[in-house]
Amino acid sequence: MSAEWHDNSPIYRQLKAKVVGMMLDGALQSGDALPSVRQVAADYQLNPITVSRAYQELVDEGLVEKRRGLGMYVLEGASDKLLASERARFMREEWPAMLERITRLGLDLEQLLQASKGGKA
Repeated sequence: MSAEWHDNSPIYRQLKAKVVGMMLDGALQSGDALPSVRQVAADYQLNPITVSRAYQELVDEGLVEKRRGLGMYVLEGASDKLLASERARFMREEWPAMLERITRLGLDLEQLLQASKGGKA
């Protein structure tokens, strides 16, 4: 995790997004322990309450579980659940704007595919 924080979102949400990204990327898998609240707070000079709040949201969303005396662990199926919700969010929130821009620029599928392979559009 990088320690770069920006002002347009609360730090606990940014931290939560970083953990979610690690789950989606496979850096954190089912059964893996999350770094301790104290460790994350110390490493990134955060208030432990900020870290706890981020972790609690992950618990509330059914992605991690608290194991008393042991820490927080990624639940089985968390990455599948995240992937499904992120895909739905992308299609609902990001894709319409992206499609509008593609249409406005007059790009076609072949140009987009060529550009994604490193060619010029």
